Amino acid sequence: MKMMELLSDLRKNGLELAVPAGIEERDCEVNDVVYDSRKAKPGCVFVCLSGAVSDGHRYALAAVEKGAAFVVAERAVENCPVPVLLTPDSRYALALLSAAFFGHPAEQLKVIGITGTKGKTTTSYMVRAILEQAGHKTGLIGTVGVTIGETVIPTDNTTPESYEVQKYLRRMVEAGCEYCVMEASSIGLKGHRVDGFLFEVGLFTNFSPDHIGGAEHKDMEEYLYCKSLLFRKCRLGIVNVDDAAWQGVLQGHTCQVDTYGYSENAALRAKNDHLVNRPGYLGVHFQVEGALNFELEVDIPGRFSVYNALAAMAVCRHLGCSGEDMRRALDTVKVKGRVEAVPVPGDYTLLIDYAHNAVSMESILTTLREYHPHRLVCLFGAGGNRPKIRRYEMGEMSGRLADLSVITADNSRYEDVQDIIRDILVGMEKTQGKHIEIPDRRQAIRYCMEHHEPGDIVVLAGKGHEDYQEIQGVKYPFDERVVIREILEDWKKEGKTV
Repeated sequence: MKMMELLSDLRKNGLELAVPAGIEERDCEVNDVVYDSRKAKPGCVFVCLSGAVSDGHRYALAAVEKGAAFVVAERAVENCPVPVLLTPDSRYALALLSAAFFGHPAEQLKVIGITGTKGKTTTSYMVRAILEQAGHKTGLIGTVGVTIGETVIPTDNTTPESYEVQKYLRRMVEAGCEYCVMEASSIGLKGHRVDGFLFEVGLFTNFSPDHIGGAEHKDMEEYLYCKSLLFRKCRLGIVNVDDAAWQGVLQGHTCQVDTYGYSENAALRAKNDHLVNRPGYLGVHFQVEGALNFELEVDIPGRFSVYNALAAMAVCRHLGCSGEDMRRALDTVKVKGRVEAVPVPGDYTLLIDYAHNAVSMESILTTLREYHPHRLVCLFGAGGNRPKIRRYEMGEMSGRLADLSVITADNSRYEDVQDIIRDILVGMEKTQGKHIEIPDRRQAIRYCMEHHEPGDIVVLAGKGHEDYQEIQGVKYPFDERVVIREILEDWKKEGKTV
């Protein structure tokens, strides 16, 4: 695409951009849009992003030295030998530039955006499962990574930067996807990562304190406002009317609105839910009424799974999926690292979950308590180089809610795991909870499997979908599913039965 074509597209989409005189004479083929100067190359456009850690304006000249033909910035770049295009918000400019550069892929498939404090990942998997059950090839962008067909691409953020979002949408179009299901985080919405296109559906799950402070959100009001932005950039907005924030998240909305929940005021409702508990299987059965009418069972434990399933069905009913598609998909859907049951011999249930702070730990342990296990065993650690208060809180929460806490390593990063465990014990000692310390996470998992009792529920918390363990800045392969399989294989070789 020629630079002048790109500029024409940006103006058409309302980007405020001050263009220097005579730029037409510098018109050339743009071969990439770059916001990291280390990736600059001849013929690219370099966008200066201002962040909490670094300021892209400082690296503009370095990008030009590598061949950048144009610079987009929020302020003047001194002694710059190439045209500098000024804009009030370079992140918004990056979003529009990326959408134009990749040929507006969101116009060639339908994008579903999901926002909320909890439930985004599970609900996104449920939506994708229903759509695929109905015969629609569907891509996924979220916490676990980007999924296109059988390919899973790891990502650093729940919602990637706008350039990556557009790149992955283009790849999905080329792979024949009809839909993309995307987790739209509050940080992603705040940072214009999902600007430059219109969502077919925007979905709100729930709202609770999180992501406050530092470079995230200054307070709860800003946090809610950022989530509300999704409903100014979608055709249809679907909200959980049982959540107290549902009206706040629709403030200023420009979309049509649909609702779900247990409330009689919801268009799609759940009732008569009950938990299903078998060795190796925890689920929930309930009835749907209102816009849809049937009974179903979801193969993911907890009453919050009812909300997630309702949300997914509320979306998919507008996309032409049948009740039978929904029933079949939700009866078999699995979400990696989200209350994920791992098959093991014996009459106990072994789960992997991403719970890595006190709020998520309270949620998962309270949920599992409702299944009345013989014992609830929680294996967990805490991340290094993170606020210590999280460790105190996690220790106290597990000590209060679990029958046995197995304290071990997580991603210790640059800290000593024993120091982290000592901090966890500060919180643990406020309770009467039983605990054992096993710093090596592999050995800790083995201990839980060896010492289970009939009827136990054992949850390995903190790693979830992650397939690595970070120690002293190095990421080592560590997928808990693989670890469990290797332990079982070792026992088989040893002739051991558990």
